[in-house]
Amino acid sequence: MTGSEIDTYVETKLDPKYREIVAALRTLVAEEAPEAVECLTYGSPAWRGKKILAVISQSKTHLTFAFERGAEMSDAHGLLEGVGKKTRHVKIKTRDGMNEAALRNYIGQAVHLDAN
Repeated sequence: MTGSEIDTYVETKLDPKYREIVAALRTLVAEEAPEAVECLTYGSPAWRGKKILAVISQSKTHLTFAFERGAEMSDAHGLLEGVGKKTRHVKIKTRDGMNEAALRNYIGQAVHLDAN
């Protein structure tokens, strides 16, 4: 699966109000996890290293940027939500509301966890 499938998803399935956010997330992941491969998992955009690093899903009110091993991450920024044994997520409502420093930190942690 390739980035072109993500392009198709963005054009055909993503609510247009989230396109700018997804573009920004794609850029952040490309910069912080250059070895990660864009793919679709369960019909949603994702990034894979050895395993899935992160997944985007949309709702009516926000995008969820979920980290597969988020429960193992430190959360100095206090943005990670979730209570399960594995994943944690950040809710993003607007492009301006994105905390890029926190997201870069979380992506970096996901890459580190995936490498071990």
